[in-house]
Amino acid sequence: MNIIERGREFVERLQELAGRRAKRWKRCPRCGSMLTRRHGYYTRRPWCFAGRKEERVQRHYCHECGRTYSETLANLVPRSWYAREVHRCAIDHWQHLGTSFRRTAEVLRSWLGRQERYELWQPLEKRGTGERCYLAASTVHRWMDRAGKAAEKSVPGQLKGIVSSEVLGTDGLWVRLQGGTKRVALMLVDSVTGVIWPPVVALGEESEKAWQSLFERGKQAGLRLEYIRGVTSDGARGLLAYLNGTLTWVQQQRCIWHIWRNLRSEIGEAATEAASGLSGAEAKSAQKRVRRELSALIRNVLDATSYPEAEQALGVLSQHSLGGHIARRLDKDFDQLLVHLIAYYQGLLRVGPEWCWRDFRQRLSRGRNHGSDVRLERAVLVWAIYHNFTPAQWRSERKRHYRHPGLSPLEVAGVPPGNISYLDALGV
Repeated sequence: MNIIERGREFVERLQELAGRRAKRWKRCPRCGSMLTRRHGYYTRRPWCFAGRKEERVQRHYCHECGRTYSETLANLVPRSWYAREVHRCAIDHWQHLGTSFRRTAEVLRSWLGRQERYELWQPLEKRGTGERCYLAASTVHRWMDRAGKAAEKSVPGQLKGIVSSEVLGTDGLWVRLQGGTKRVALMLVDSVTGVIWPPVVALGEESEKAWQSLFERGKQAGLRLEYIRGVTSDGARGLLAYLNGTLTWVQQQRCIWHIWRNLRSEIGEAATEAASGLSGAEAKSAQKRVRRELSALIRNVLDATSYPEAEQALGVLSQHSLGGHIARRLDKDFDQLLVHLIAYYQGLLRVGPEWCWRDFRQRLSRGRNHGSDVRLERAVLVWAIYHNFTPAQWRSERKRHYRHPGLSPLEVAGVPPGNISYLDALGV
């Protein structure tokens, strides 16, 4: 059962509970007997969007097994002071708006209790009247962690039946936990559809075992490892060791963005060397000229449309008076820089999925407040499911253009979730 089917089953269960008549509750859920009678009731007072409400919960007694049971209301969460709609709103507020648990709790607390910031929104209402709400950030964090546990349980078969493009991208995000502990979240993304396979949290990127756990988790979720053709990534040695030792048929395409970042210091050193012995405007002019020349020569190598063209551009770069060292650096990874030119690896991107982490970085508490590796991994798993279900915006921006505007990664993969949301998939 994949993640969409889980969400659909959850929604059908809630709808069945909401529409269940009194006659259905006469059957004992433990022994199935119909020899039952009403056995009083109790009152719950959950916080809802409209404030605090009273809900009457009917109890029943079974003469067959001698035990009691209560009716289940679809809008109530067991053993919680807050209705289901509040739970769902809190998780979605943290996920979609990219804020912290503290601010999420503050906004919801103001809304539910008509207090605090609500008084700024409604200046004409009477202030300080009614019962106060005390929703805390730790409570929101606990709800988030509960959703993370559901995401962990959904990993087996989570994306089963979802077609993969066979070309993937991978990247890591370093996070500092409480106490100064550093961990890296590793992610595997389909290069064509943008579907994120369940991530993992590891000690570092240089370990082959960390990358093995990432691909094995993808396999557990439904990824066919034997069909993978290529992977776009940075120069992590652990990933290269895993590919060479296990997925020997998979080619690695080096991320162009990381190559440019690594060459930045060497271009700066060459510019400084060109300006040695000069001063003032002459030094700045020489530095600018060398930066422009080297950048153009490097771009000719990286943006070449064929291998012969790239080899010729690399030769021109090596003949430059200050480009020999840079040419040797590029020659070391020459084959891995141009894998995307081979017809068999069509669709393989030249840039790693750094853009996916951009969305995750917007959360103010993306690492520190989680406190442990386990909680961080649960949060990343929830975010990955949120990403797969959430469509990209329709309109492009000045600096952002979306490949599939208005479509979620699951829709691009050919399995539109329809009216099933990521909150339904997590059973919130």
